[in-house]
Amino acid sequence: MKKDSTQKKESTQGVVVHKGQKFPLTIKRLGINGEGVGYFKRRVVFVKGALPGEEAVVEVIKAGERFSEAKVKKLRKKSPDRVEAPCPIYEECGGCQLQHMNYSASLRGKKDIVLQAFSRYTKLPENKLPLKETIGMENPWYYRNKSQLQTRKKGGKVAAGLYKEGTHELIDLSACLVQHKQLNHVTQVVKDLLSELNIPIYDEKKHQGEVRTIVTRIGFETKQVQLVLVTLTDKLTKKDELLAEIKKRLPEVSSLMQNVNNEKTSLIFGEKTLHLDGEQTINERLGEFSFDLSARAFFQLNPNQTVHLYNEAKKAARLTGKEKIVDAYCGVGTIGQWLGDGASEIRGMDITEEAIEDARKNAKAHGVKAVYEVGTAEKWLPKWLQQGFKPDVILVDPPRSGCDQKLLSSMIKAKPKRIVYVSCNPSTLAKDVQHLIEKGGYHVKSIQPVDMFPWTAQVESVTELTLK
Repeated sequence: MKKDSTQKKESTQGVVVHKGQKFPLTIKRLGINGEGVGYFKRRVVFVKGALPGEEAVVEVIKAGERFSEAKVKKLRKKSPDRVEAPCPIYEECGGCQLQHMNYSASLRGKKDIVLQAFSRYTKLPENKLPLKETIGMENPWYYRNKSQLQTRKKGGKVAAGLYKEGTHELIDLSACLVQHKQLNHVTQVVKDLLSELNIPIYDEKKHQGEVRTIVTRIGFETKQVQLVLVTLTDKLTKKDELLAEIKKRLPEVSSLMQNVNNEKTSLIFGEKTLHLDGEQTINERLGEFSFDLSARAFFQLNPNQTVHLYNEAKKAARLTGKEKIVDAYCGVGTIGQWLGDGASEIRGMDITEEAIEDARKNAKAHGVKAVYEVGTAEKWLPKWLQQGFKPDVILVDPPRSGCDQKLLSSMIKAKPKRIVYVSCNPSTLAKDVQHLIEKGGYHVKSIQPVDMFPWTAQVESVTELTLK
């Protein structure tokens, strides 16, 4: 039987990779998930825990046609950027990917992750890409203002943590090095109370029980703490006893809520939220601005770096006080209102009703002229355009999946002078940027990476696009 040309090419080049195969590999760069990336006879190999510049003997654990995954069997040459991870459960947890890497090196690696995304998904030449150095933190520990930990019953006690990578094995987090210390304390006390009062814990396999997730959030400036218990139904066994003990042992909790999620889903929150005790929101301050945050409202997870991120967005917007701006995916209005003193009018939208209610309250408190609507950006922007509203600047801060295609089309139709794209995913950012270049005639003026999540592979960025 005659082999086709592809089979012949593969066999002559000897590039067939199989599970269990061992070979030497030099790591060239970081991958988008924090793994090391090397090339075995022009085939991409991802190696978890390996760093750029390292030489290793690796073993293939998953073979594929486009790429393979491998683990380090022997490290022949270590990177000078390799350090001992300080977290005792770093390898098990998987919440962080780069604690074994020098912090300054991780900032360079994140810049390169953005560069690789633009190289892959756009036609912009690397040497002309206006990509700046990553803005890092002075102290990259205990920076997260929110914790969402799944609960399980383990050995008669309540555990709360994250799933081990690729499994449904829960790793209990008693003292996370990137969560605010107060959140670690609150979560631990709540776990103890749930155990002491024998309150039923959710069983994922049986889809039974009560408490599914412990969610905590703190205002870094105000020190107010919100505790949300996510439950399967409205029922919360020994609720009065639990509330009394929380008030006694955790006086710092100023807002106590219950969210109901009865779906078989990986999503944390359901649609229904009940007020249990204290205030319905907590307050956070960023610079001169103050924001009320309800249980389900989105807010940046690293307040210290958020100031840098928003200042970069403000620079990119280049407002003079006359511009009309659209704040797509606005959340509680933080980023739009941060830019508000330079705009004549702000319009924003978000799919979460509670977030829009918070955004309206926040705008009123800040004296910012703004219109906020519940719904998708792809619904409201075309509607506003039909009504004759023409934005000068469109600000987008989409989810990891990037901008909806209808929104991109509406943005191109609106022809704003500038688009400020705040991104948490370099790949979808680059794809959307290429679309705006090709279909809308936009030019990339600058790309500023910001390290919002130290020790993870995640990198945020602010990209300024101008209409040619």
